[in-house]
Amino acid sequence: MVQDKKLTVVQVLPQLESGGVERGTLEVGKYLVDHGHRSIVISAGGRMTTQLEREGSRHVTWDIGRKNLWTLRFIPRLRRLLRDEGADILHLRSRMPAWIGYLAWKGMDPATRPHLVTTVHGPYSPGRYSSVMTRGERVIVISEMIREYVLTHYPKVDPARLRLIPRGVDPARYPHGYKPTPGWLARWGKQYPWTLDKRLITLPARITRWKGQEDFVDFMAELHARNPEVHGLIVGDTHPRRRQFLNDLQKQVEERGLGSVITFTGHRDDLKDILAISCIVVSFSREPEAFGRTTIEALSLGKPVLGYAHGGVAEQLGAVFPAGLVPPGDWQAGIEPALAWLDHAPSVPEQHPFTLERMLQSTLGVYQELALGHAP
Repeated sequence: MVQDKKLTVVQVLPQLESGGVERGTLEVGKYLVDHGHRSIVISAGGRMTTQLEREGSRHVTWDIGRKNLWTLRFIPRLRRLLRDEGADILHLRSRMPAWIGYLAWKGMDPATRPHLVTTVHGPYSPGRYSSVMTRGERVIVISEMIREYVLTHYPKVDPARLRLIPRGVDPARYPHGYKPTPGWLARWGKQYPWTLDKRLITLPARITRWKGQEDFVDFMAELHARNPEVHGLIVGDTHPRRRQFLNDLQKQVEERGLGSVITFTGHRDDLKDILAISCIVVSFSREPEAFGRTTIEALSLGKPVLGYAHGGVAEQLGAVFPAGLVPPGDWQAGIEPALAWLDHAPSVPEQHPFTLERMLQSTLGVYQELALGHAP
């Protein structure tokens, strides 16, 4: 029966180093394999490739995200791969690879080519280059904010092609009330002994100006003046092109006498444990987050989150923990709630709608809707 058909899904993105797009790709790949489907991922590779392959996906190493004319050579290669593998779904997740994928797909026989899915992961600069992300037969949008972005900037897009699928976390992996193991705590204490007797306030984000680290420095300066027990953690990696910003930020911290108040940890593979030992998690992104995965990870663990009330973070906090909403740019408005939470930890609901299973079921539903003719 057609309902029993096993799908072959090809996902395409620039690389597999870190980030929400990359993690979502791995999660979908694993879910497909676990449910008897074939998963193929095309990217330039990176630190997450080993996990991808260990979980059953096949990885094809093509530098398909490089922005130059030489990348066009992948168009016929991709067309052949899709044909040879009998792909049912081509899922495009980033603009440059999406153009390669779209042009390869357009050149195939409409009767036999795979169905085309795109995901709009962020509010890209509107224009023709970004428009490729709206050309899927189905266009996944990861928050209400992104849905409105697409309908506003690309009015020719039929709303019926859009599918709202918020990102999600696995409550089994991020259980409410989770505590790190004694071994992890010992390792953390050895690496960061000056944090052990402190109340930790954590901003988890890549080091880049729009993610709000400068606002966090201001916030921590004021909070520490009111409660000397607090210590700030800035957790996230730095792209080589953002190295100067990191240097400037660290210099600012030192010049303001906050060197003993704020710690830069760089990239960490144990973010869940860091969130778990934090008293408060902060999201001060100056521009609206398309979703903001670390926010729901922290909330899932039962940690209170202070976040600027825009974008996907506002949608999450509004649904799960409205007390954490702060007017965008107004970090000062978070001081009094933070002080109160340090005295009496607030209750964060254990249940929330942003689950990984819901996200994965919905994504597979989009694939089946196209490939198997299922009702949406």
